[in-house]
Amino acid sequence: MHQESDRTRCFRRRALLVGGAQLALMGGLAVRLWQLQVRDAESYRLLAEENRINQRLTVPPRGVIVDRRGRPLAVNVPTYRVRIVREQAKDVRKVLEALAEIVPLDEARIDEVVQLAKAQRPFVPVTVRENLSWEEVARIAVRTPDLPGVLLDSGLVRRYPHGPATAHVVGYVGPVSQAELEREADPLLRLPDLRIGKNGIEQAYDRELRGRAGLSRVEVNAIGREIREIDRREGEEGADLQLSLDLDLQRYCMERLADQEAAAAVVLEVATGAVLAMASVPTYDPGAFAGGLSPALWRQLTTDPRHPLFNKCIRGTYPPGSTFKMITAIAALEAGVATPSTEVFCPGHMSLGNARFHCWRPSGHGRLALVQALAQSCDVYFYELARRVGIDALASVARRFGAGVRLGIDLPGEKPGLMPDSRWKRERLKQPWQKGETLVCGIGQGFVSMTPLQLAVMTARLCNGGREVHPWVVRGPHAHVSEGKGRPAPSLGVSRANLEAVLKGMFEVVNGPRGTAKASALPLPGVYMAGKTGTSQVRRITKAERAVGAHKRKDRPREERDHALFVCYAPHDRPRYAVAVVVEHGESGAKAAAPIARDIMVEALRLDPSRELVPGRLDMAERG
Repeated sequence: MHQESDRTRCFRRRALLVGGAQLALMGGLAVRLWQLQVRDAESYRLLAEENRINQRLTVPPRGVIVDRRGRPLAVNVPTYRVRIVREQAKDVRKVLEALAEIVPLDEARIDEVVQLAKAQRPFVPVTVRENLSWEEVARIAVRTPDLPGVLLDSGLVRRYPHGPATAHVVGYVGPVSQAELEREADPLLRLPDLRIGKNGIEQAYDRELRGRAGLSRVEVNAIGREIREIDRREGEEGADLQLSLDLDLQRYCMERLADQEAAAAVVLEVATGAVLAMASVPTYDPGAFAGGLSPALWRQLTTDPRHPLFNKCIRGTYPPGSTFKMITAIAALEAGVATPSTEVFCPGHMSLGNARFHCWRPSGHGRLALVQALAQSCDVYFYELARRVGIDALASVARRFGAGVRLGIDLPGEKPGLMPDSRWKRERLKQPWQKGETLVCGIGQGFVSMTPLQLAVMTARLCNGGREVHPWVVRGPHAHVSEGKGRPAPSLGVSRANLEAVLKGMFEVVNGPRGTAKASALPLPGVYMAGKTGTSQVRRITKAERAVGAHKRKDRPREERDHALFVCYAPHDRPRYAVAVVVEHGESGAKAAAPIARDIMVEALRLDPSRELVPGRLDMAERG
């Protein structure tokens, strides 16, 4: 009886324990269900919604680029493209080979698309070719049943209506590289259809032109395949940019340089620094970069010794030669070691120690003062001025006029050139400065090098009253460089009288009876141009070569021939435009560069919006 009672109590305790455990378990489940279904219901609903709905960025239209008169230089145009879906195609290579029988598609591109398709999810479309013509679209559409997985769709592609003529200023766009992805965190860069600026204004103002991405919400299944688009929010279009460039003048400059192997020309507005034209030859087609260049074309462009991808106006550095003599004159006048009436006798050479420094005219120029020394470009005169002023004072003045410094133009890749001084040589070459080096720097040779843009800015600062204008390309609220309008540029601190003496010499270069560029005077009645010729050596001429005249032989290799330069401004009495022209290995500034600069100046004056600078302007326009 006692044992039976113990068993009953034991059973009850166990039953209570089991019941309690069951009650606790059920209570815990109830609490958890309450948490999931009531307290956290909204959170889990959002998680489920996120798994079902994907948010995808969409590429906004890129901003357009126009010239100063609103004419398009870079636009977006609709385009057709063909894509392939690996999941539907099954054998991607076989389908692509069939597609290649309909539209041009080389083996290298087929291999590339096959690899891209393998790297993507099987249902993600991969672009095979862009910029299809309507005829190609029609041929593919007719054969669609025989091309499983092939899709046709449309998009926007960048177009450059004037192509090579504006390539070096406007630049081009291309696919985003891995390095660019790592450098910038913008998620827009990860979109496969995005093209970003790679050169020129397209690169310098890429963020402004790029705009902001739109957002598309699409419903997907469990493995991520798109089922339908739920809604779309369009992105913010890129900003439109207006340039200072005058399209007519730019095209004329390119046409005028077309028969040169390598050359550059810059036209500036002297009061504001606005770049009206910037021509560099040879050039390239910027439209070829939008979809990615073929390896063969890239090799051709990058191995060409004339460097067609380089904007020579800002990246080409050349000894300025005699175009630098105005700076030597200003430095001497400002230092008080010479006056406009200072005379120097030129017997055809100058001796310094055991060295002899030659004038371009072997028989010499005789005795001359500043104006005629500039007009006839006497080397000996400027050797003497450089000797008197010294390299450090010369370099200081030269930098004020833009030599050896970056000018800050809103284009990528600007080179500073070089304006040496004694400190530069001591720190860079670990050698002391030599007096003979000062002489050759005084005529724009030796270590001195400048870009065509620097030569144009130097000319503008000389003729605008000695004011520090800076070059710029983009006008308006998005500009990176101040337009310099509505307020005078700061003064360079140069005497007006000294500037006038130098400008008088530049006037005589073109209009004087013994000027080196008298054959290039403006053919416009009552309108005068002032300028300076320059012929710069690309290598040192030995005494033996000078003795036999080897340095003037017509059959010497092109790369050993002198560069030809010319700088000018007009009208002389109220300067408005400054022009700089460099013809690589053109041999003579007077014969190769000056006629080009003269023609460009005539065109700039003809196109002047004030319609006041050229008498008989309408008759000229009618004559073509």
